[in-house]
Amino acid sequence: MFLLLKKIFKTDSTYQLVVVFLVFAVSGSLSVYVSEPLLNFLKYKEFISNKVLQIILRIIVIFPIYQIILLAVAAVFGEFKYFWNFVKRFWQKFKK
Repeated sequence: MFLLLKKIFKTDSTYQLVVVFLVFAVSGSLSVYVSEPLLNFLKYKEFISNKVLQIILRIIVIFPIYQIILLAVAAVFGEFKYFWNFVKRFWQKFKK
């Protein structure tokens, strides 16, 4: 199973795979945590009563914060180059 995951995530070792998963986990949680005060400051719930639109707005706000936090957390864990390439590949898919 780890061999397949290492191939999918293009990692060199099981250790790097574990670090990649850890970076994703920390970045996702931290981006939701950090975006909450910004969303509260915007008071979006006062202006948008539709729950679906609220969720869409939350995703729009969280997404760029996540990209920045992902690279910052990756740098802390020593995997900035891996995640910089990951982010570039991700954005290349939108350009097509």
